[in-house]
Amino acid sequence: MAKFSGVNYFNIDDLLFEDELLVRETVRSFVDNEVLPQIVKYNREGKFPHYLVPKMAELGLLGPTLPAKYGCAEMNNVAYGLIMQELERGDSGVRSFASVMSALVMYPIFTFGSEEQKDYWLPLLAKGEKIGCFGLTEPDYGSNPGGMVTKAEKADGGFLLNGAKMWITNGTIADVAVVWAKLDGVVNGFLVEKDFKGFSAPEMMGKHSLRASVTSELIFNNVFIPEKNLLPKGIGLKSPLMCLNQARYGIAWGVVGAMMACYDSALEYAKSRKQFSKPIAAYQLTQMKLVQMLTEITKSQLLNVQLGRLKDNGKLRFQQVSLAKRNNCEVALNIARSSREILGANGILDDYPVMRHAANLESVKTYEGTHEMHTLIIGEDITGFAAFDN
Repeated sequence: MAKFSGVNYFNIDDLLFEDELLVRETVRSFVDNEVLPQIVKYNREGKFPHYLVPKMAELGLLGPTLPAKYGCAEMNNVAYGLIMQELERGDSGVRSFASVMSALVMYPIFTFGSEEQKDYWLPLLAKGEKIGCFGLTEPDYGSNPGGMVTKAEKADGGFLLNGAKMWITNGTIADVAVVWAKLDGVVNGFLVEKDFKGFSAPEMMGKHSLRASVTSELIFNNVFIPEKNLLPKGIGLKSPLMCLNQARYGIAWGVVGAMMACYDSALEYAKSRKQFSKPIAAYQLTQMKLVQMLTEITKSQLLNVQLGRLKDNGKLRFQQVSLAKRNNCEVALNIARSSREILGANGILDDYPVMRHAANLESVKTYEGTHEMHTLIIGEDITGFAAFDN
């Protein structure tokens, strides 16, 4: 397999620091050597490639922005974004695993947890010795998480948890779930461990998308949660929304990897596929599609670098993350579809990555806030009027 050379039409590499480029090249090689040779097999079988977990941990890809005292790499947010980009170039399911571990499990434990919770869980999660998931979405409450019906009630020495969550990445394989539930009408975070009585996490089957990722339900039937498993600072709906903002940031970067994979596949195919005595890359309509892809990739890359710099400088607003997530997911899906058109009938075969990315991106565009919800978030920000129906 030829080494992936990247897409750098506007010399965007010049905007990156040396350590950021080193991180990207390390993960790029990891994807080329460890992910791509096996991902088609796992996608066909609808199974998560568990063999990647210790390898990702060894490279410091789990919780990479968190402090070194917990065994984490203490990278900046641009480097983190580049990790997500390269992992999703391999597969959205692989990036989803790392994204959930980092942004939705380790981040809330670090931000809202006690010192004891951080000292115990973060090193184990960073090493990949424990796996986590994030339970917010419910069967009837996706875009409106505040309407959740999962409830915790005070009990002797802790709490009793009842309810259900749905569409939970890593759920079935997780050792711990960061679960959000209402306690006396207020959203609180709890650490639910896999062996707690009354807790089950059946895997959701029959997916056409994210097939190399574990997606689950979480079911709580009078699950006793010890007092020490309450996240002491995770009070109010703002807490899980802060986590989602972290995940959306990673998605904005990740989908650029999918864009690049599709564009690269379409470009190489177009240069070698001959029709009417010359390569289809020599025809105007094909060139128009390729130029449009390259333009949108370049714009998304520039968005991401500035987004990362704002985050690292403490100036980032969540509405800016919504803009990047909204734009980049939409663009990525359009690029996947255009790439499939260039590949013609071959585009539906998994000899090429395009259809797999297209199917995955259907999920990525929807999760962590739909296109429509991010539109309303930005709309309220620029007009001052909330269009949400409360």
